[in-house]
Amino acid sequence: MDDLIVQLKALADPTRFRVACLLSRGELTVSELVQVLGQSQPRVSRHLKLLTDAGLVERQPEGAFVFYRLAAEGPGHQLASVIGTMAPADDPLLKRDLDRLEVVKTARAAAAEAYFERANEDWGTIRALHLSEHEVESAMRDAAGSGPFDLMIDVGVGTGRIMEVFADRVSESVGIDVNHAMLNVARLNLERAGLTGASVRKADVAALPFDDGVADLVTVHQVLHYLDEPAVAIAECARVLKQGGVLLIADFAPHQLEFLKTEHAHRRLGFSDEEITDWVEEAGLEMRRRSSLHPEEPENRLIVKIWSARRASVRSKQATSIRKETNA
Repeated sequence: MDDLIVQLKALADPTRFRVACLLSRGELTVSELVQVLGQSQPRVSRHLKLLTDAGLVERQPEGAFVFYRLAAEGPGHQLASVIGTMAPADDPLLKRDLDRLEVVKTARAAAAEAYFERANEDWGTIRALHLSEHEVESAMRDAAGSGPFDLMIDVGVGTGRIMEVFADRVSESVGIDVNHAMLNVARLNLERAGLTGASVRKADVAALPFDDGVADLVTVHQVLHYLDEPAVAIAECARVLKQGGVLLIADFAPHQLEFLKTEHAHRRLGFSDEEITDWVEEAGLEMRRRSSLHPEEPENRLIVKIWSARRASVRSKQATSIRKETNA
């Protein structure tokens, strides 16, 4: 009961209630809240600290930025989840806040779309070299299995598209990327898609901000070829998988298109089944499925590979052990 009293006291302040109502519409930075509320940054920061201390709000650093959102778990989650429904629709102050919030979101969307337009030309060049994204996405869904999955982690979230692809099989999804501008593109797309259970955060694939064994599905779509140490990334993805969890990797088969290194920052010109399998098994997973998506015109084109691996359950490990003993 003490936690609930602290939470209710935190919301009793009109400004803090306004902040909570705004955050019920999506995560915001301090500067964005300052623009909406028309108050000083120190004052807004103080209100956010009190809401965070009460367990109603979560603080998520992202490089030079810090995003705030309503608590997705913990003692304040239950109350936080209904704050948006508690706001009186005819309150003039709250209506003004929401009008200003739309202005802020429109500006954020314009910046994200400008970045996407600049980057899209490069992506278009690469997409033209392999099968359509629709076919790749369909193959990924097949390789992952029907689920359902409680928690999905998408490593190298990009535009957020893979989170959209699996939205009907996932209760909660978190996208990871090191690029702040790209995260804003993903935020915009996920918001437009209405995916309330999806969020993004800034993090490195070599140090994922999750405990061991929490994820049911980890997706790594066209990321490994940018990395200096893809084996380290695979090991880190394996670390966060639950028993029975699925690691899904989509990347290119070995190729000779050197311009992807010089012009598009690719570190590796594709991966063989053997090296991906070795890395997966070294990370303690079992390779379950490999598939190849060949372009219609093979000359100077890319083959997309999809690998599906699983962290064996205790029962599966016991069965494997029994088989080995029997064969011996």
